[in-house]
Amino acid sequence: MKRSRDSRAVVTGAGSGIGQAFAVELGRRGGSVVVSDVDMVGAQRTVDAITDQGGKAVALRCDVSVLEEVRQLADDAQDFFGAEPTLVVNNAGVGAGGQLVGDVPIDDWRWTLGINLWGPIHGCHVFAPILREHDYGGIINVASAASFGAAPRMAAYNVSKAGVLSLSETLAAEMAGTGVHVSVLCPTFVKTNIVSNGRINPSSTAAANRLMRLTGMSPAKVARVCLDANDRGTLHVLPQLDAKVGWQIKRTVPGLYTRAAGLLERFGPLRDEDVDNPELTDLDLTRVEGR
Repeated sequence: MKRSRDSRAVVTGAGSGIGQAFAVELGRRGGSVVVSDVDMVGAQRTVDAITDQGGKAVALRCDVSVLEEVRQLADDAQDFFGAEPTLVVNNAGVGAGGQLVGDVPIDDWRWTLGINLWGPIHGCHVFAPILREHDYGGIINVASAASFGAAPRMAAYNVSKAGVLSLSETLAAEMAGTGVHVSVLCPTFVKTNIVSNGRINPSSTAAANRLMRLTGMSPAKVARVCLDANDRGTLHVLPQLDAKVGWQIKRTVPGLYTRAAGLLERFGPLRDEDVDNPELTDLDLTRVEGR
């Protein structure tokens, strides 16, 4: 059965970016969608995009770093649907990076982990028992290729996404043999403004924006690929070739991969001082949940 069709879906961080793309695509597939974000203006734009194409959606505010707000989101979602949800996308996330371990402010660690890691933990803690009880549904956790890539100067972000990867694999094992499919999305660059809107050291934003503009995949395509993968029961979703290659190299020669990543960051050709700071273009689905 294709769980992404005619679903009752809850999507966090759905006011923009990948979350917005998930919500709009689920509406296009006939689903009713709870659009959750801390940015209610963005959330309402997503709702309008869904209802304009004939779908059904509602905007609900939720700070995923707060467990009680996620519990309230579940209650409000069930009231809206008139039944339990069948698909949950734990997407809300923020960007952080550009500094070495020891230089990253502890406040940035707490902020990043609070949203990127505790958000999915709260989402799975609240919604997994609901789906398990009814023996049907899907859970998609949005991680990143950073979850296994461990690039230098991205420690807080890497750690948060590695936790999401481990959480997803554990939950998938616990759901094995049930009617609940778990997927973890691990993209590389996606054309959003996560760099501009996150806590990224200014010395690192130019190169990141250049790579995103030149190599990033559209959020809409990422969402379609991931929903189709969850329908098939696929756990690891790596929508881009560079993510797939990095995944295989890291698993095959992890020590060499780590050393090469460090040397490339230190001596590689794409340095911030060598590039301009281009504005991202053609990004209709841009912002991430943040503060």
